[in-house]
Amino acid sequence: MPLPRLILTCGEPAGIGPDLCIDIAGRSWPCELVVAGDMEVLRSRAQQLRKSVTLLPYSRDAQSAGHHAGTLSVLNVPVATAVRAGQLDRANARHVLALLDRAIDGCVAGEFAAMVTAPVQKSVIKDAGIAFSGHTEYLAERTGGAHPVMMLTNGSLRVALATTHLPLKDVSAAITTDLLQRVLRIIDRDLRNRFAIAAPRILVCGLNPHAGESGHLGREEIEVIAPALDALRRTGMHLVGPAPADTAFTAQMLRQTDAVLAMYHDQGLPVIKYAGFENAVNVTLGLPIIRTSVDHGTALALAGTGKADSGSLAAAIELALQLVSAA
Repeated sequence: MPLPRLILTCGEPAGIGPDLCIDIAGRSWPCELVVAGDMEVLRSRAQQLRKSVTLLPYSRDAQSAGHHAGTLSVLNVPVATAVRAGQLDRANARHVLALLDRAIDGCVAGEFAAMVTAPVQKSVIKDAGIAFSGHTEYLAERTGGAHPVMMLTNGSLRVALATTHLPLKDVSAAITTDLLQRVLRIIDRDLRNRFAIAAPRILVCGLNPHAGESGHLGREEIEVIAPALDALRRTGMHLVGPAPADTAFTAQMLRQTDAVLAMYHDQGLPVIKYAGFENAVNVTLGLPIIRTSVDHGTALALAGTGKADSGSLAAAIELALQLVSAA
C-alpha cells in the first residue's frame, strides 16, 4: 500500500518557514513529504544554515518509499523577487498565496492526503493590497465556503475558538446563538470522526469575567451562550458551561474535558501556548481536507540564524499523519 503524500507549504519566504522545512528534512518520515516553496530560496537558506540537504524536484507520478533523512522533495513555486532572511517584501505576497492555492487544489483533487503549513505574515500580504485575515479563513473560502474552526492541541489539551482574528471590540457582536451552535456541531463531529472520540465532552467558556456573574458583568451568557448550549444538549451533545474562563483550564475541569471552546483568540490560545509552545499544533476543523499548522509566527529575527525550533512543525506533521490514518 503506498504511503500517504503530504504537502508542506513554506509560508513567508523571509521568515523561518524555509528553515523549518530544511530542519524537518533531516528526519525520516513514514510518508512522502513534499515541500511547496522556491527551490533556490531553500537551497540558499540551507547554505546559510550550513545544513546539507539534497533538493529533489517533485514528480506527481513517482512512487515513494517514504521521506529519507537528508533529502527534500520540492514542488517549485518561484518567488517574485529575491529573498533575504528576516526582511519582508510585499512583492512576494502572491507567492505565499500561490503556495496555499497549489496545496489546497492538490488536497481537494486527492493528490495529497493532507496539507501542513509553515507560518505566513498577514501584515505583508495586506500591505500588498490583498484582503487576507489568516490561513484559517483563506482555506475555508478556497475549499467552498466551509465554516472553519481553529483548534490548537498539544496532544492532551485541545482548545477551539468561536471567533478568530477579530478586534476585541467586535467579539461580543460576533458571538450569536447560531454561530455557537454551528461551531460546536463541527467540533463534536470532527472529534468523533477525526480524533476517534466516541462521546466528546466539550467545555464552553463564557465571554465575560466570572461568566457574567448572573448578568451583573454582562448578559451574553444568559441571552446567547446558555440558550445555544441548552438546544444542543437536547440533541445529545455533552456540553459543560458557560464556565468562567479563569477556572475552565484548571486540572480538575480538564480531566473531564476532551476540548475547550473559548470565545475569542486571546481567551484560549495563551493557555495552550503556555502549556506547550513549540509543541502545539493548529488544526483547522470543518474543512473537507485535512490541514495542520505550527502554533507560532514567522519569527523574522530568527530566520537564517539556526535558532528556530522545528518542534511544532514536526508535531503538525505527526498529527496530520494520525488524522490521515483515521480518515
